[in-house]
Amino acid sequence: MARPILLLLTLLALLAPQPAPAESPHHGIAMHGDLALPPDFKAFPYVNPAAPKGGTIRQAVTGSFDSLHPHIVKGVPALGMGYVFETLLTRSWDEPFSLYGLLADRLEVADDRSAVTFHINPKARWQDGTPVTAADVLFSLEAQRLHGTPNRRLFYAKVAAAEAPDPQTVRFAFTPDPDGTIDREMPLLMGLMPIHSKAFWSGRDFSRTTLEPILGSGPYRVAAVDPGRRIVFDRVRDYWGRDLASRVGQFNADRLEFDYYRDDSVALEAFKAGQGDVRYESDPAKWATGYDGPALSDGRIVREEVPNRRPEPARGLIFNTRRPLFADVRVRRALGMAPDFDWIGRNLYHGLLTRTASYYPNSELAARGLPVGEELRALEPFRDRLPPDLFTKPFALPGSGTDSGTGGGSGGLRANRREALKLLEQAGWRVRDGRLADAAGNRFAFEILLSDPSEERVALEFARALEPLGIEARVRTVDSAQFQARLERFDFDMTMRWWASTLSPGNEQLYYYGSDAAGQEGSRNLAGIRDPVVDALARSIAAATTRGSLVGRVRALDRVLLWGCYMVPLYHSPVDRIARWSTLHRPAATPLYGPMLESWWVE
Repeated sequence: MARPILLLLTLLALLAPQPAPAESPHHGIAMHGDLALPPDFKAFPYVNPAAPKGGTIRQAVTGSFDSLHPHIVKGVPALGMGYVFETLLTRSWDEPFSLYGLLADRLEVADDRSAVTFHINPKARWQDGTPVTAADVLFSLEAQRLHGTPNRRLFYAKVAAAEAPDPQTVRFAFTPDPDGTIDREMPLLMGLMPIHSKAFWSGRDFSRTTLEPILGSGPYRVAAVDPGRRIVFDRVRDYWGRDLASRVGQFNADRLEFDYYRDDSVALEAFKAGQGDVRYESDPAKWATGYDGPALSDGRIVREEVPNRRPEPARGLIFNTRRPLFADVRVRRALGMAPDFDWIGRNLYHGLLTRTASYYPNSELAARGLPVGEELRALEPFRDRLPPDLFTKPFALPGSGTDSGTGGGSGGLRANRREALKLLEQAGWRVRDGRLADAAGNRFAFEILLSDPSEERVALEFARALEPLGIEARVRTVDSAQFQARLERFDFDMTMRWWASTLSPGNEQLYYYGSDAAGQEGSRNLAGIRDPVVDALARSIAAATTRGSLVGRVRALDRVLLWGCYMVPLYHSPVDRIARWSTLHRPAATPLYGPMLESWWVE
């Protein structure tokens, strides 16, 4: 009888629910695939581990600030505050989306990413010498759930449970999405949550702006503040993380200074006069003509154009499709065919910018040619709801001249405008007495809302280009407060803005383009996009399990957005244009995302 009983017990043991295998600790986490660096890596590949410490790096910047608290909605935080605060993990800027140990020296992740456990580095210290603990992490989660920026509140709402098994360990479990899937990005988003000291905030209101320096754990502390005009940071000499592999070769300057100017031209002159050490130039006109002088001629100022492989912001004149005027895609397509963008590029931007033909320009995520492979598989279920041309014709911007390079035109600007009028007629608009009007006699007129006077040149050229079509476009520039308030209420016809993405897009794509966000005031869905296909594709991105499937799904979303004509695309720079004084040096290697100032040093 012993043998049958033994067999029965063995069978019952096999049928019984088995405990999940314990996750082995990892030194980091990649959104897709494996980490590029092994557990024993010594430094990121884009730093100089032997970079000398010392000196000051000064920047002349534009704008103002009224707060030293960058993790709430209220106020305009000072630049550089990211050097004061730290996160559990930190990014490698040479990988699309990979995180390595910082406040946490290791982590364990469930196979389906439904939970993550972080082990806090026992060496981690606040700048007052007290240890960073799990209680600080749990406090930070609750504080930002209540008072954080809208996108953070959205992400952290997915935390179903947060617990601290011991003072150095914290575990998060996540709520499935309505379709039952787990958001695979959540372990990484928790790794990037800014950590605050619970003890420091005891008796203080986390939700309020403040000019009192906040206790952090980072490599710099606030040394001096002149509200709205100047902020100075000193390097923390006994910084706890100075020997971490994810920190070696970085934060080399003893002092960081940011001087604020109201006018960018004044900030440029301050840099040329030696009151700044480095400047990232975004204005092609200034780059082409604004740096001439003795310091450039004799080599004291060095100018560099450094290529990068990150997505540039997708900037354009964005239609508010909530307005009946712009509800028809034929109308939106027609308006994008009217301007002479070749002339604008040459004369306003000195030929230094590239016309944007993607929502992820300058990166591998941009749709190109015809859809194939993973992209085609992502699009195929929606074939009957998409324009047939999307599958048979590469998307191309309309060219406006023989030197276009965009390849979309078939007869220059006049042919484009003839085609635009045909599209407008198909949508129910006719030119009567030189004015475009609908069947009821309502004139086609709208307003372009701006906040930056420097944007007026392009907007006015666009408005002038619409006049031959009988369209009246009025350009209106308002102050920043009014502009922001109107954007948040979607109280505009057209505006000039942008969408920015990383090489690993995720949840934020629904915030940018999803139907739910279209009705949520303050969201980034400025265009008011309400398309179930866009929703499905945007939602599928965060569920991608491999880099190949992610790229295919993003390209599919890009192609659908492009064919939807939700904006008139403008331009982007394919390089970082940087001017620096010759005493400031950077490593020879440039990471995927472009030069990182924290790895530079002063000679």
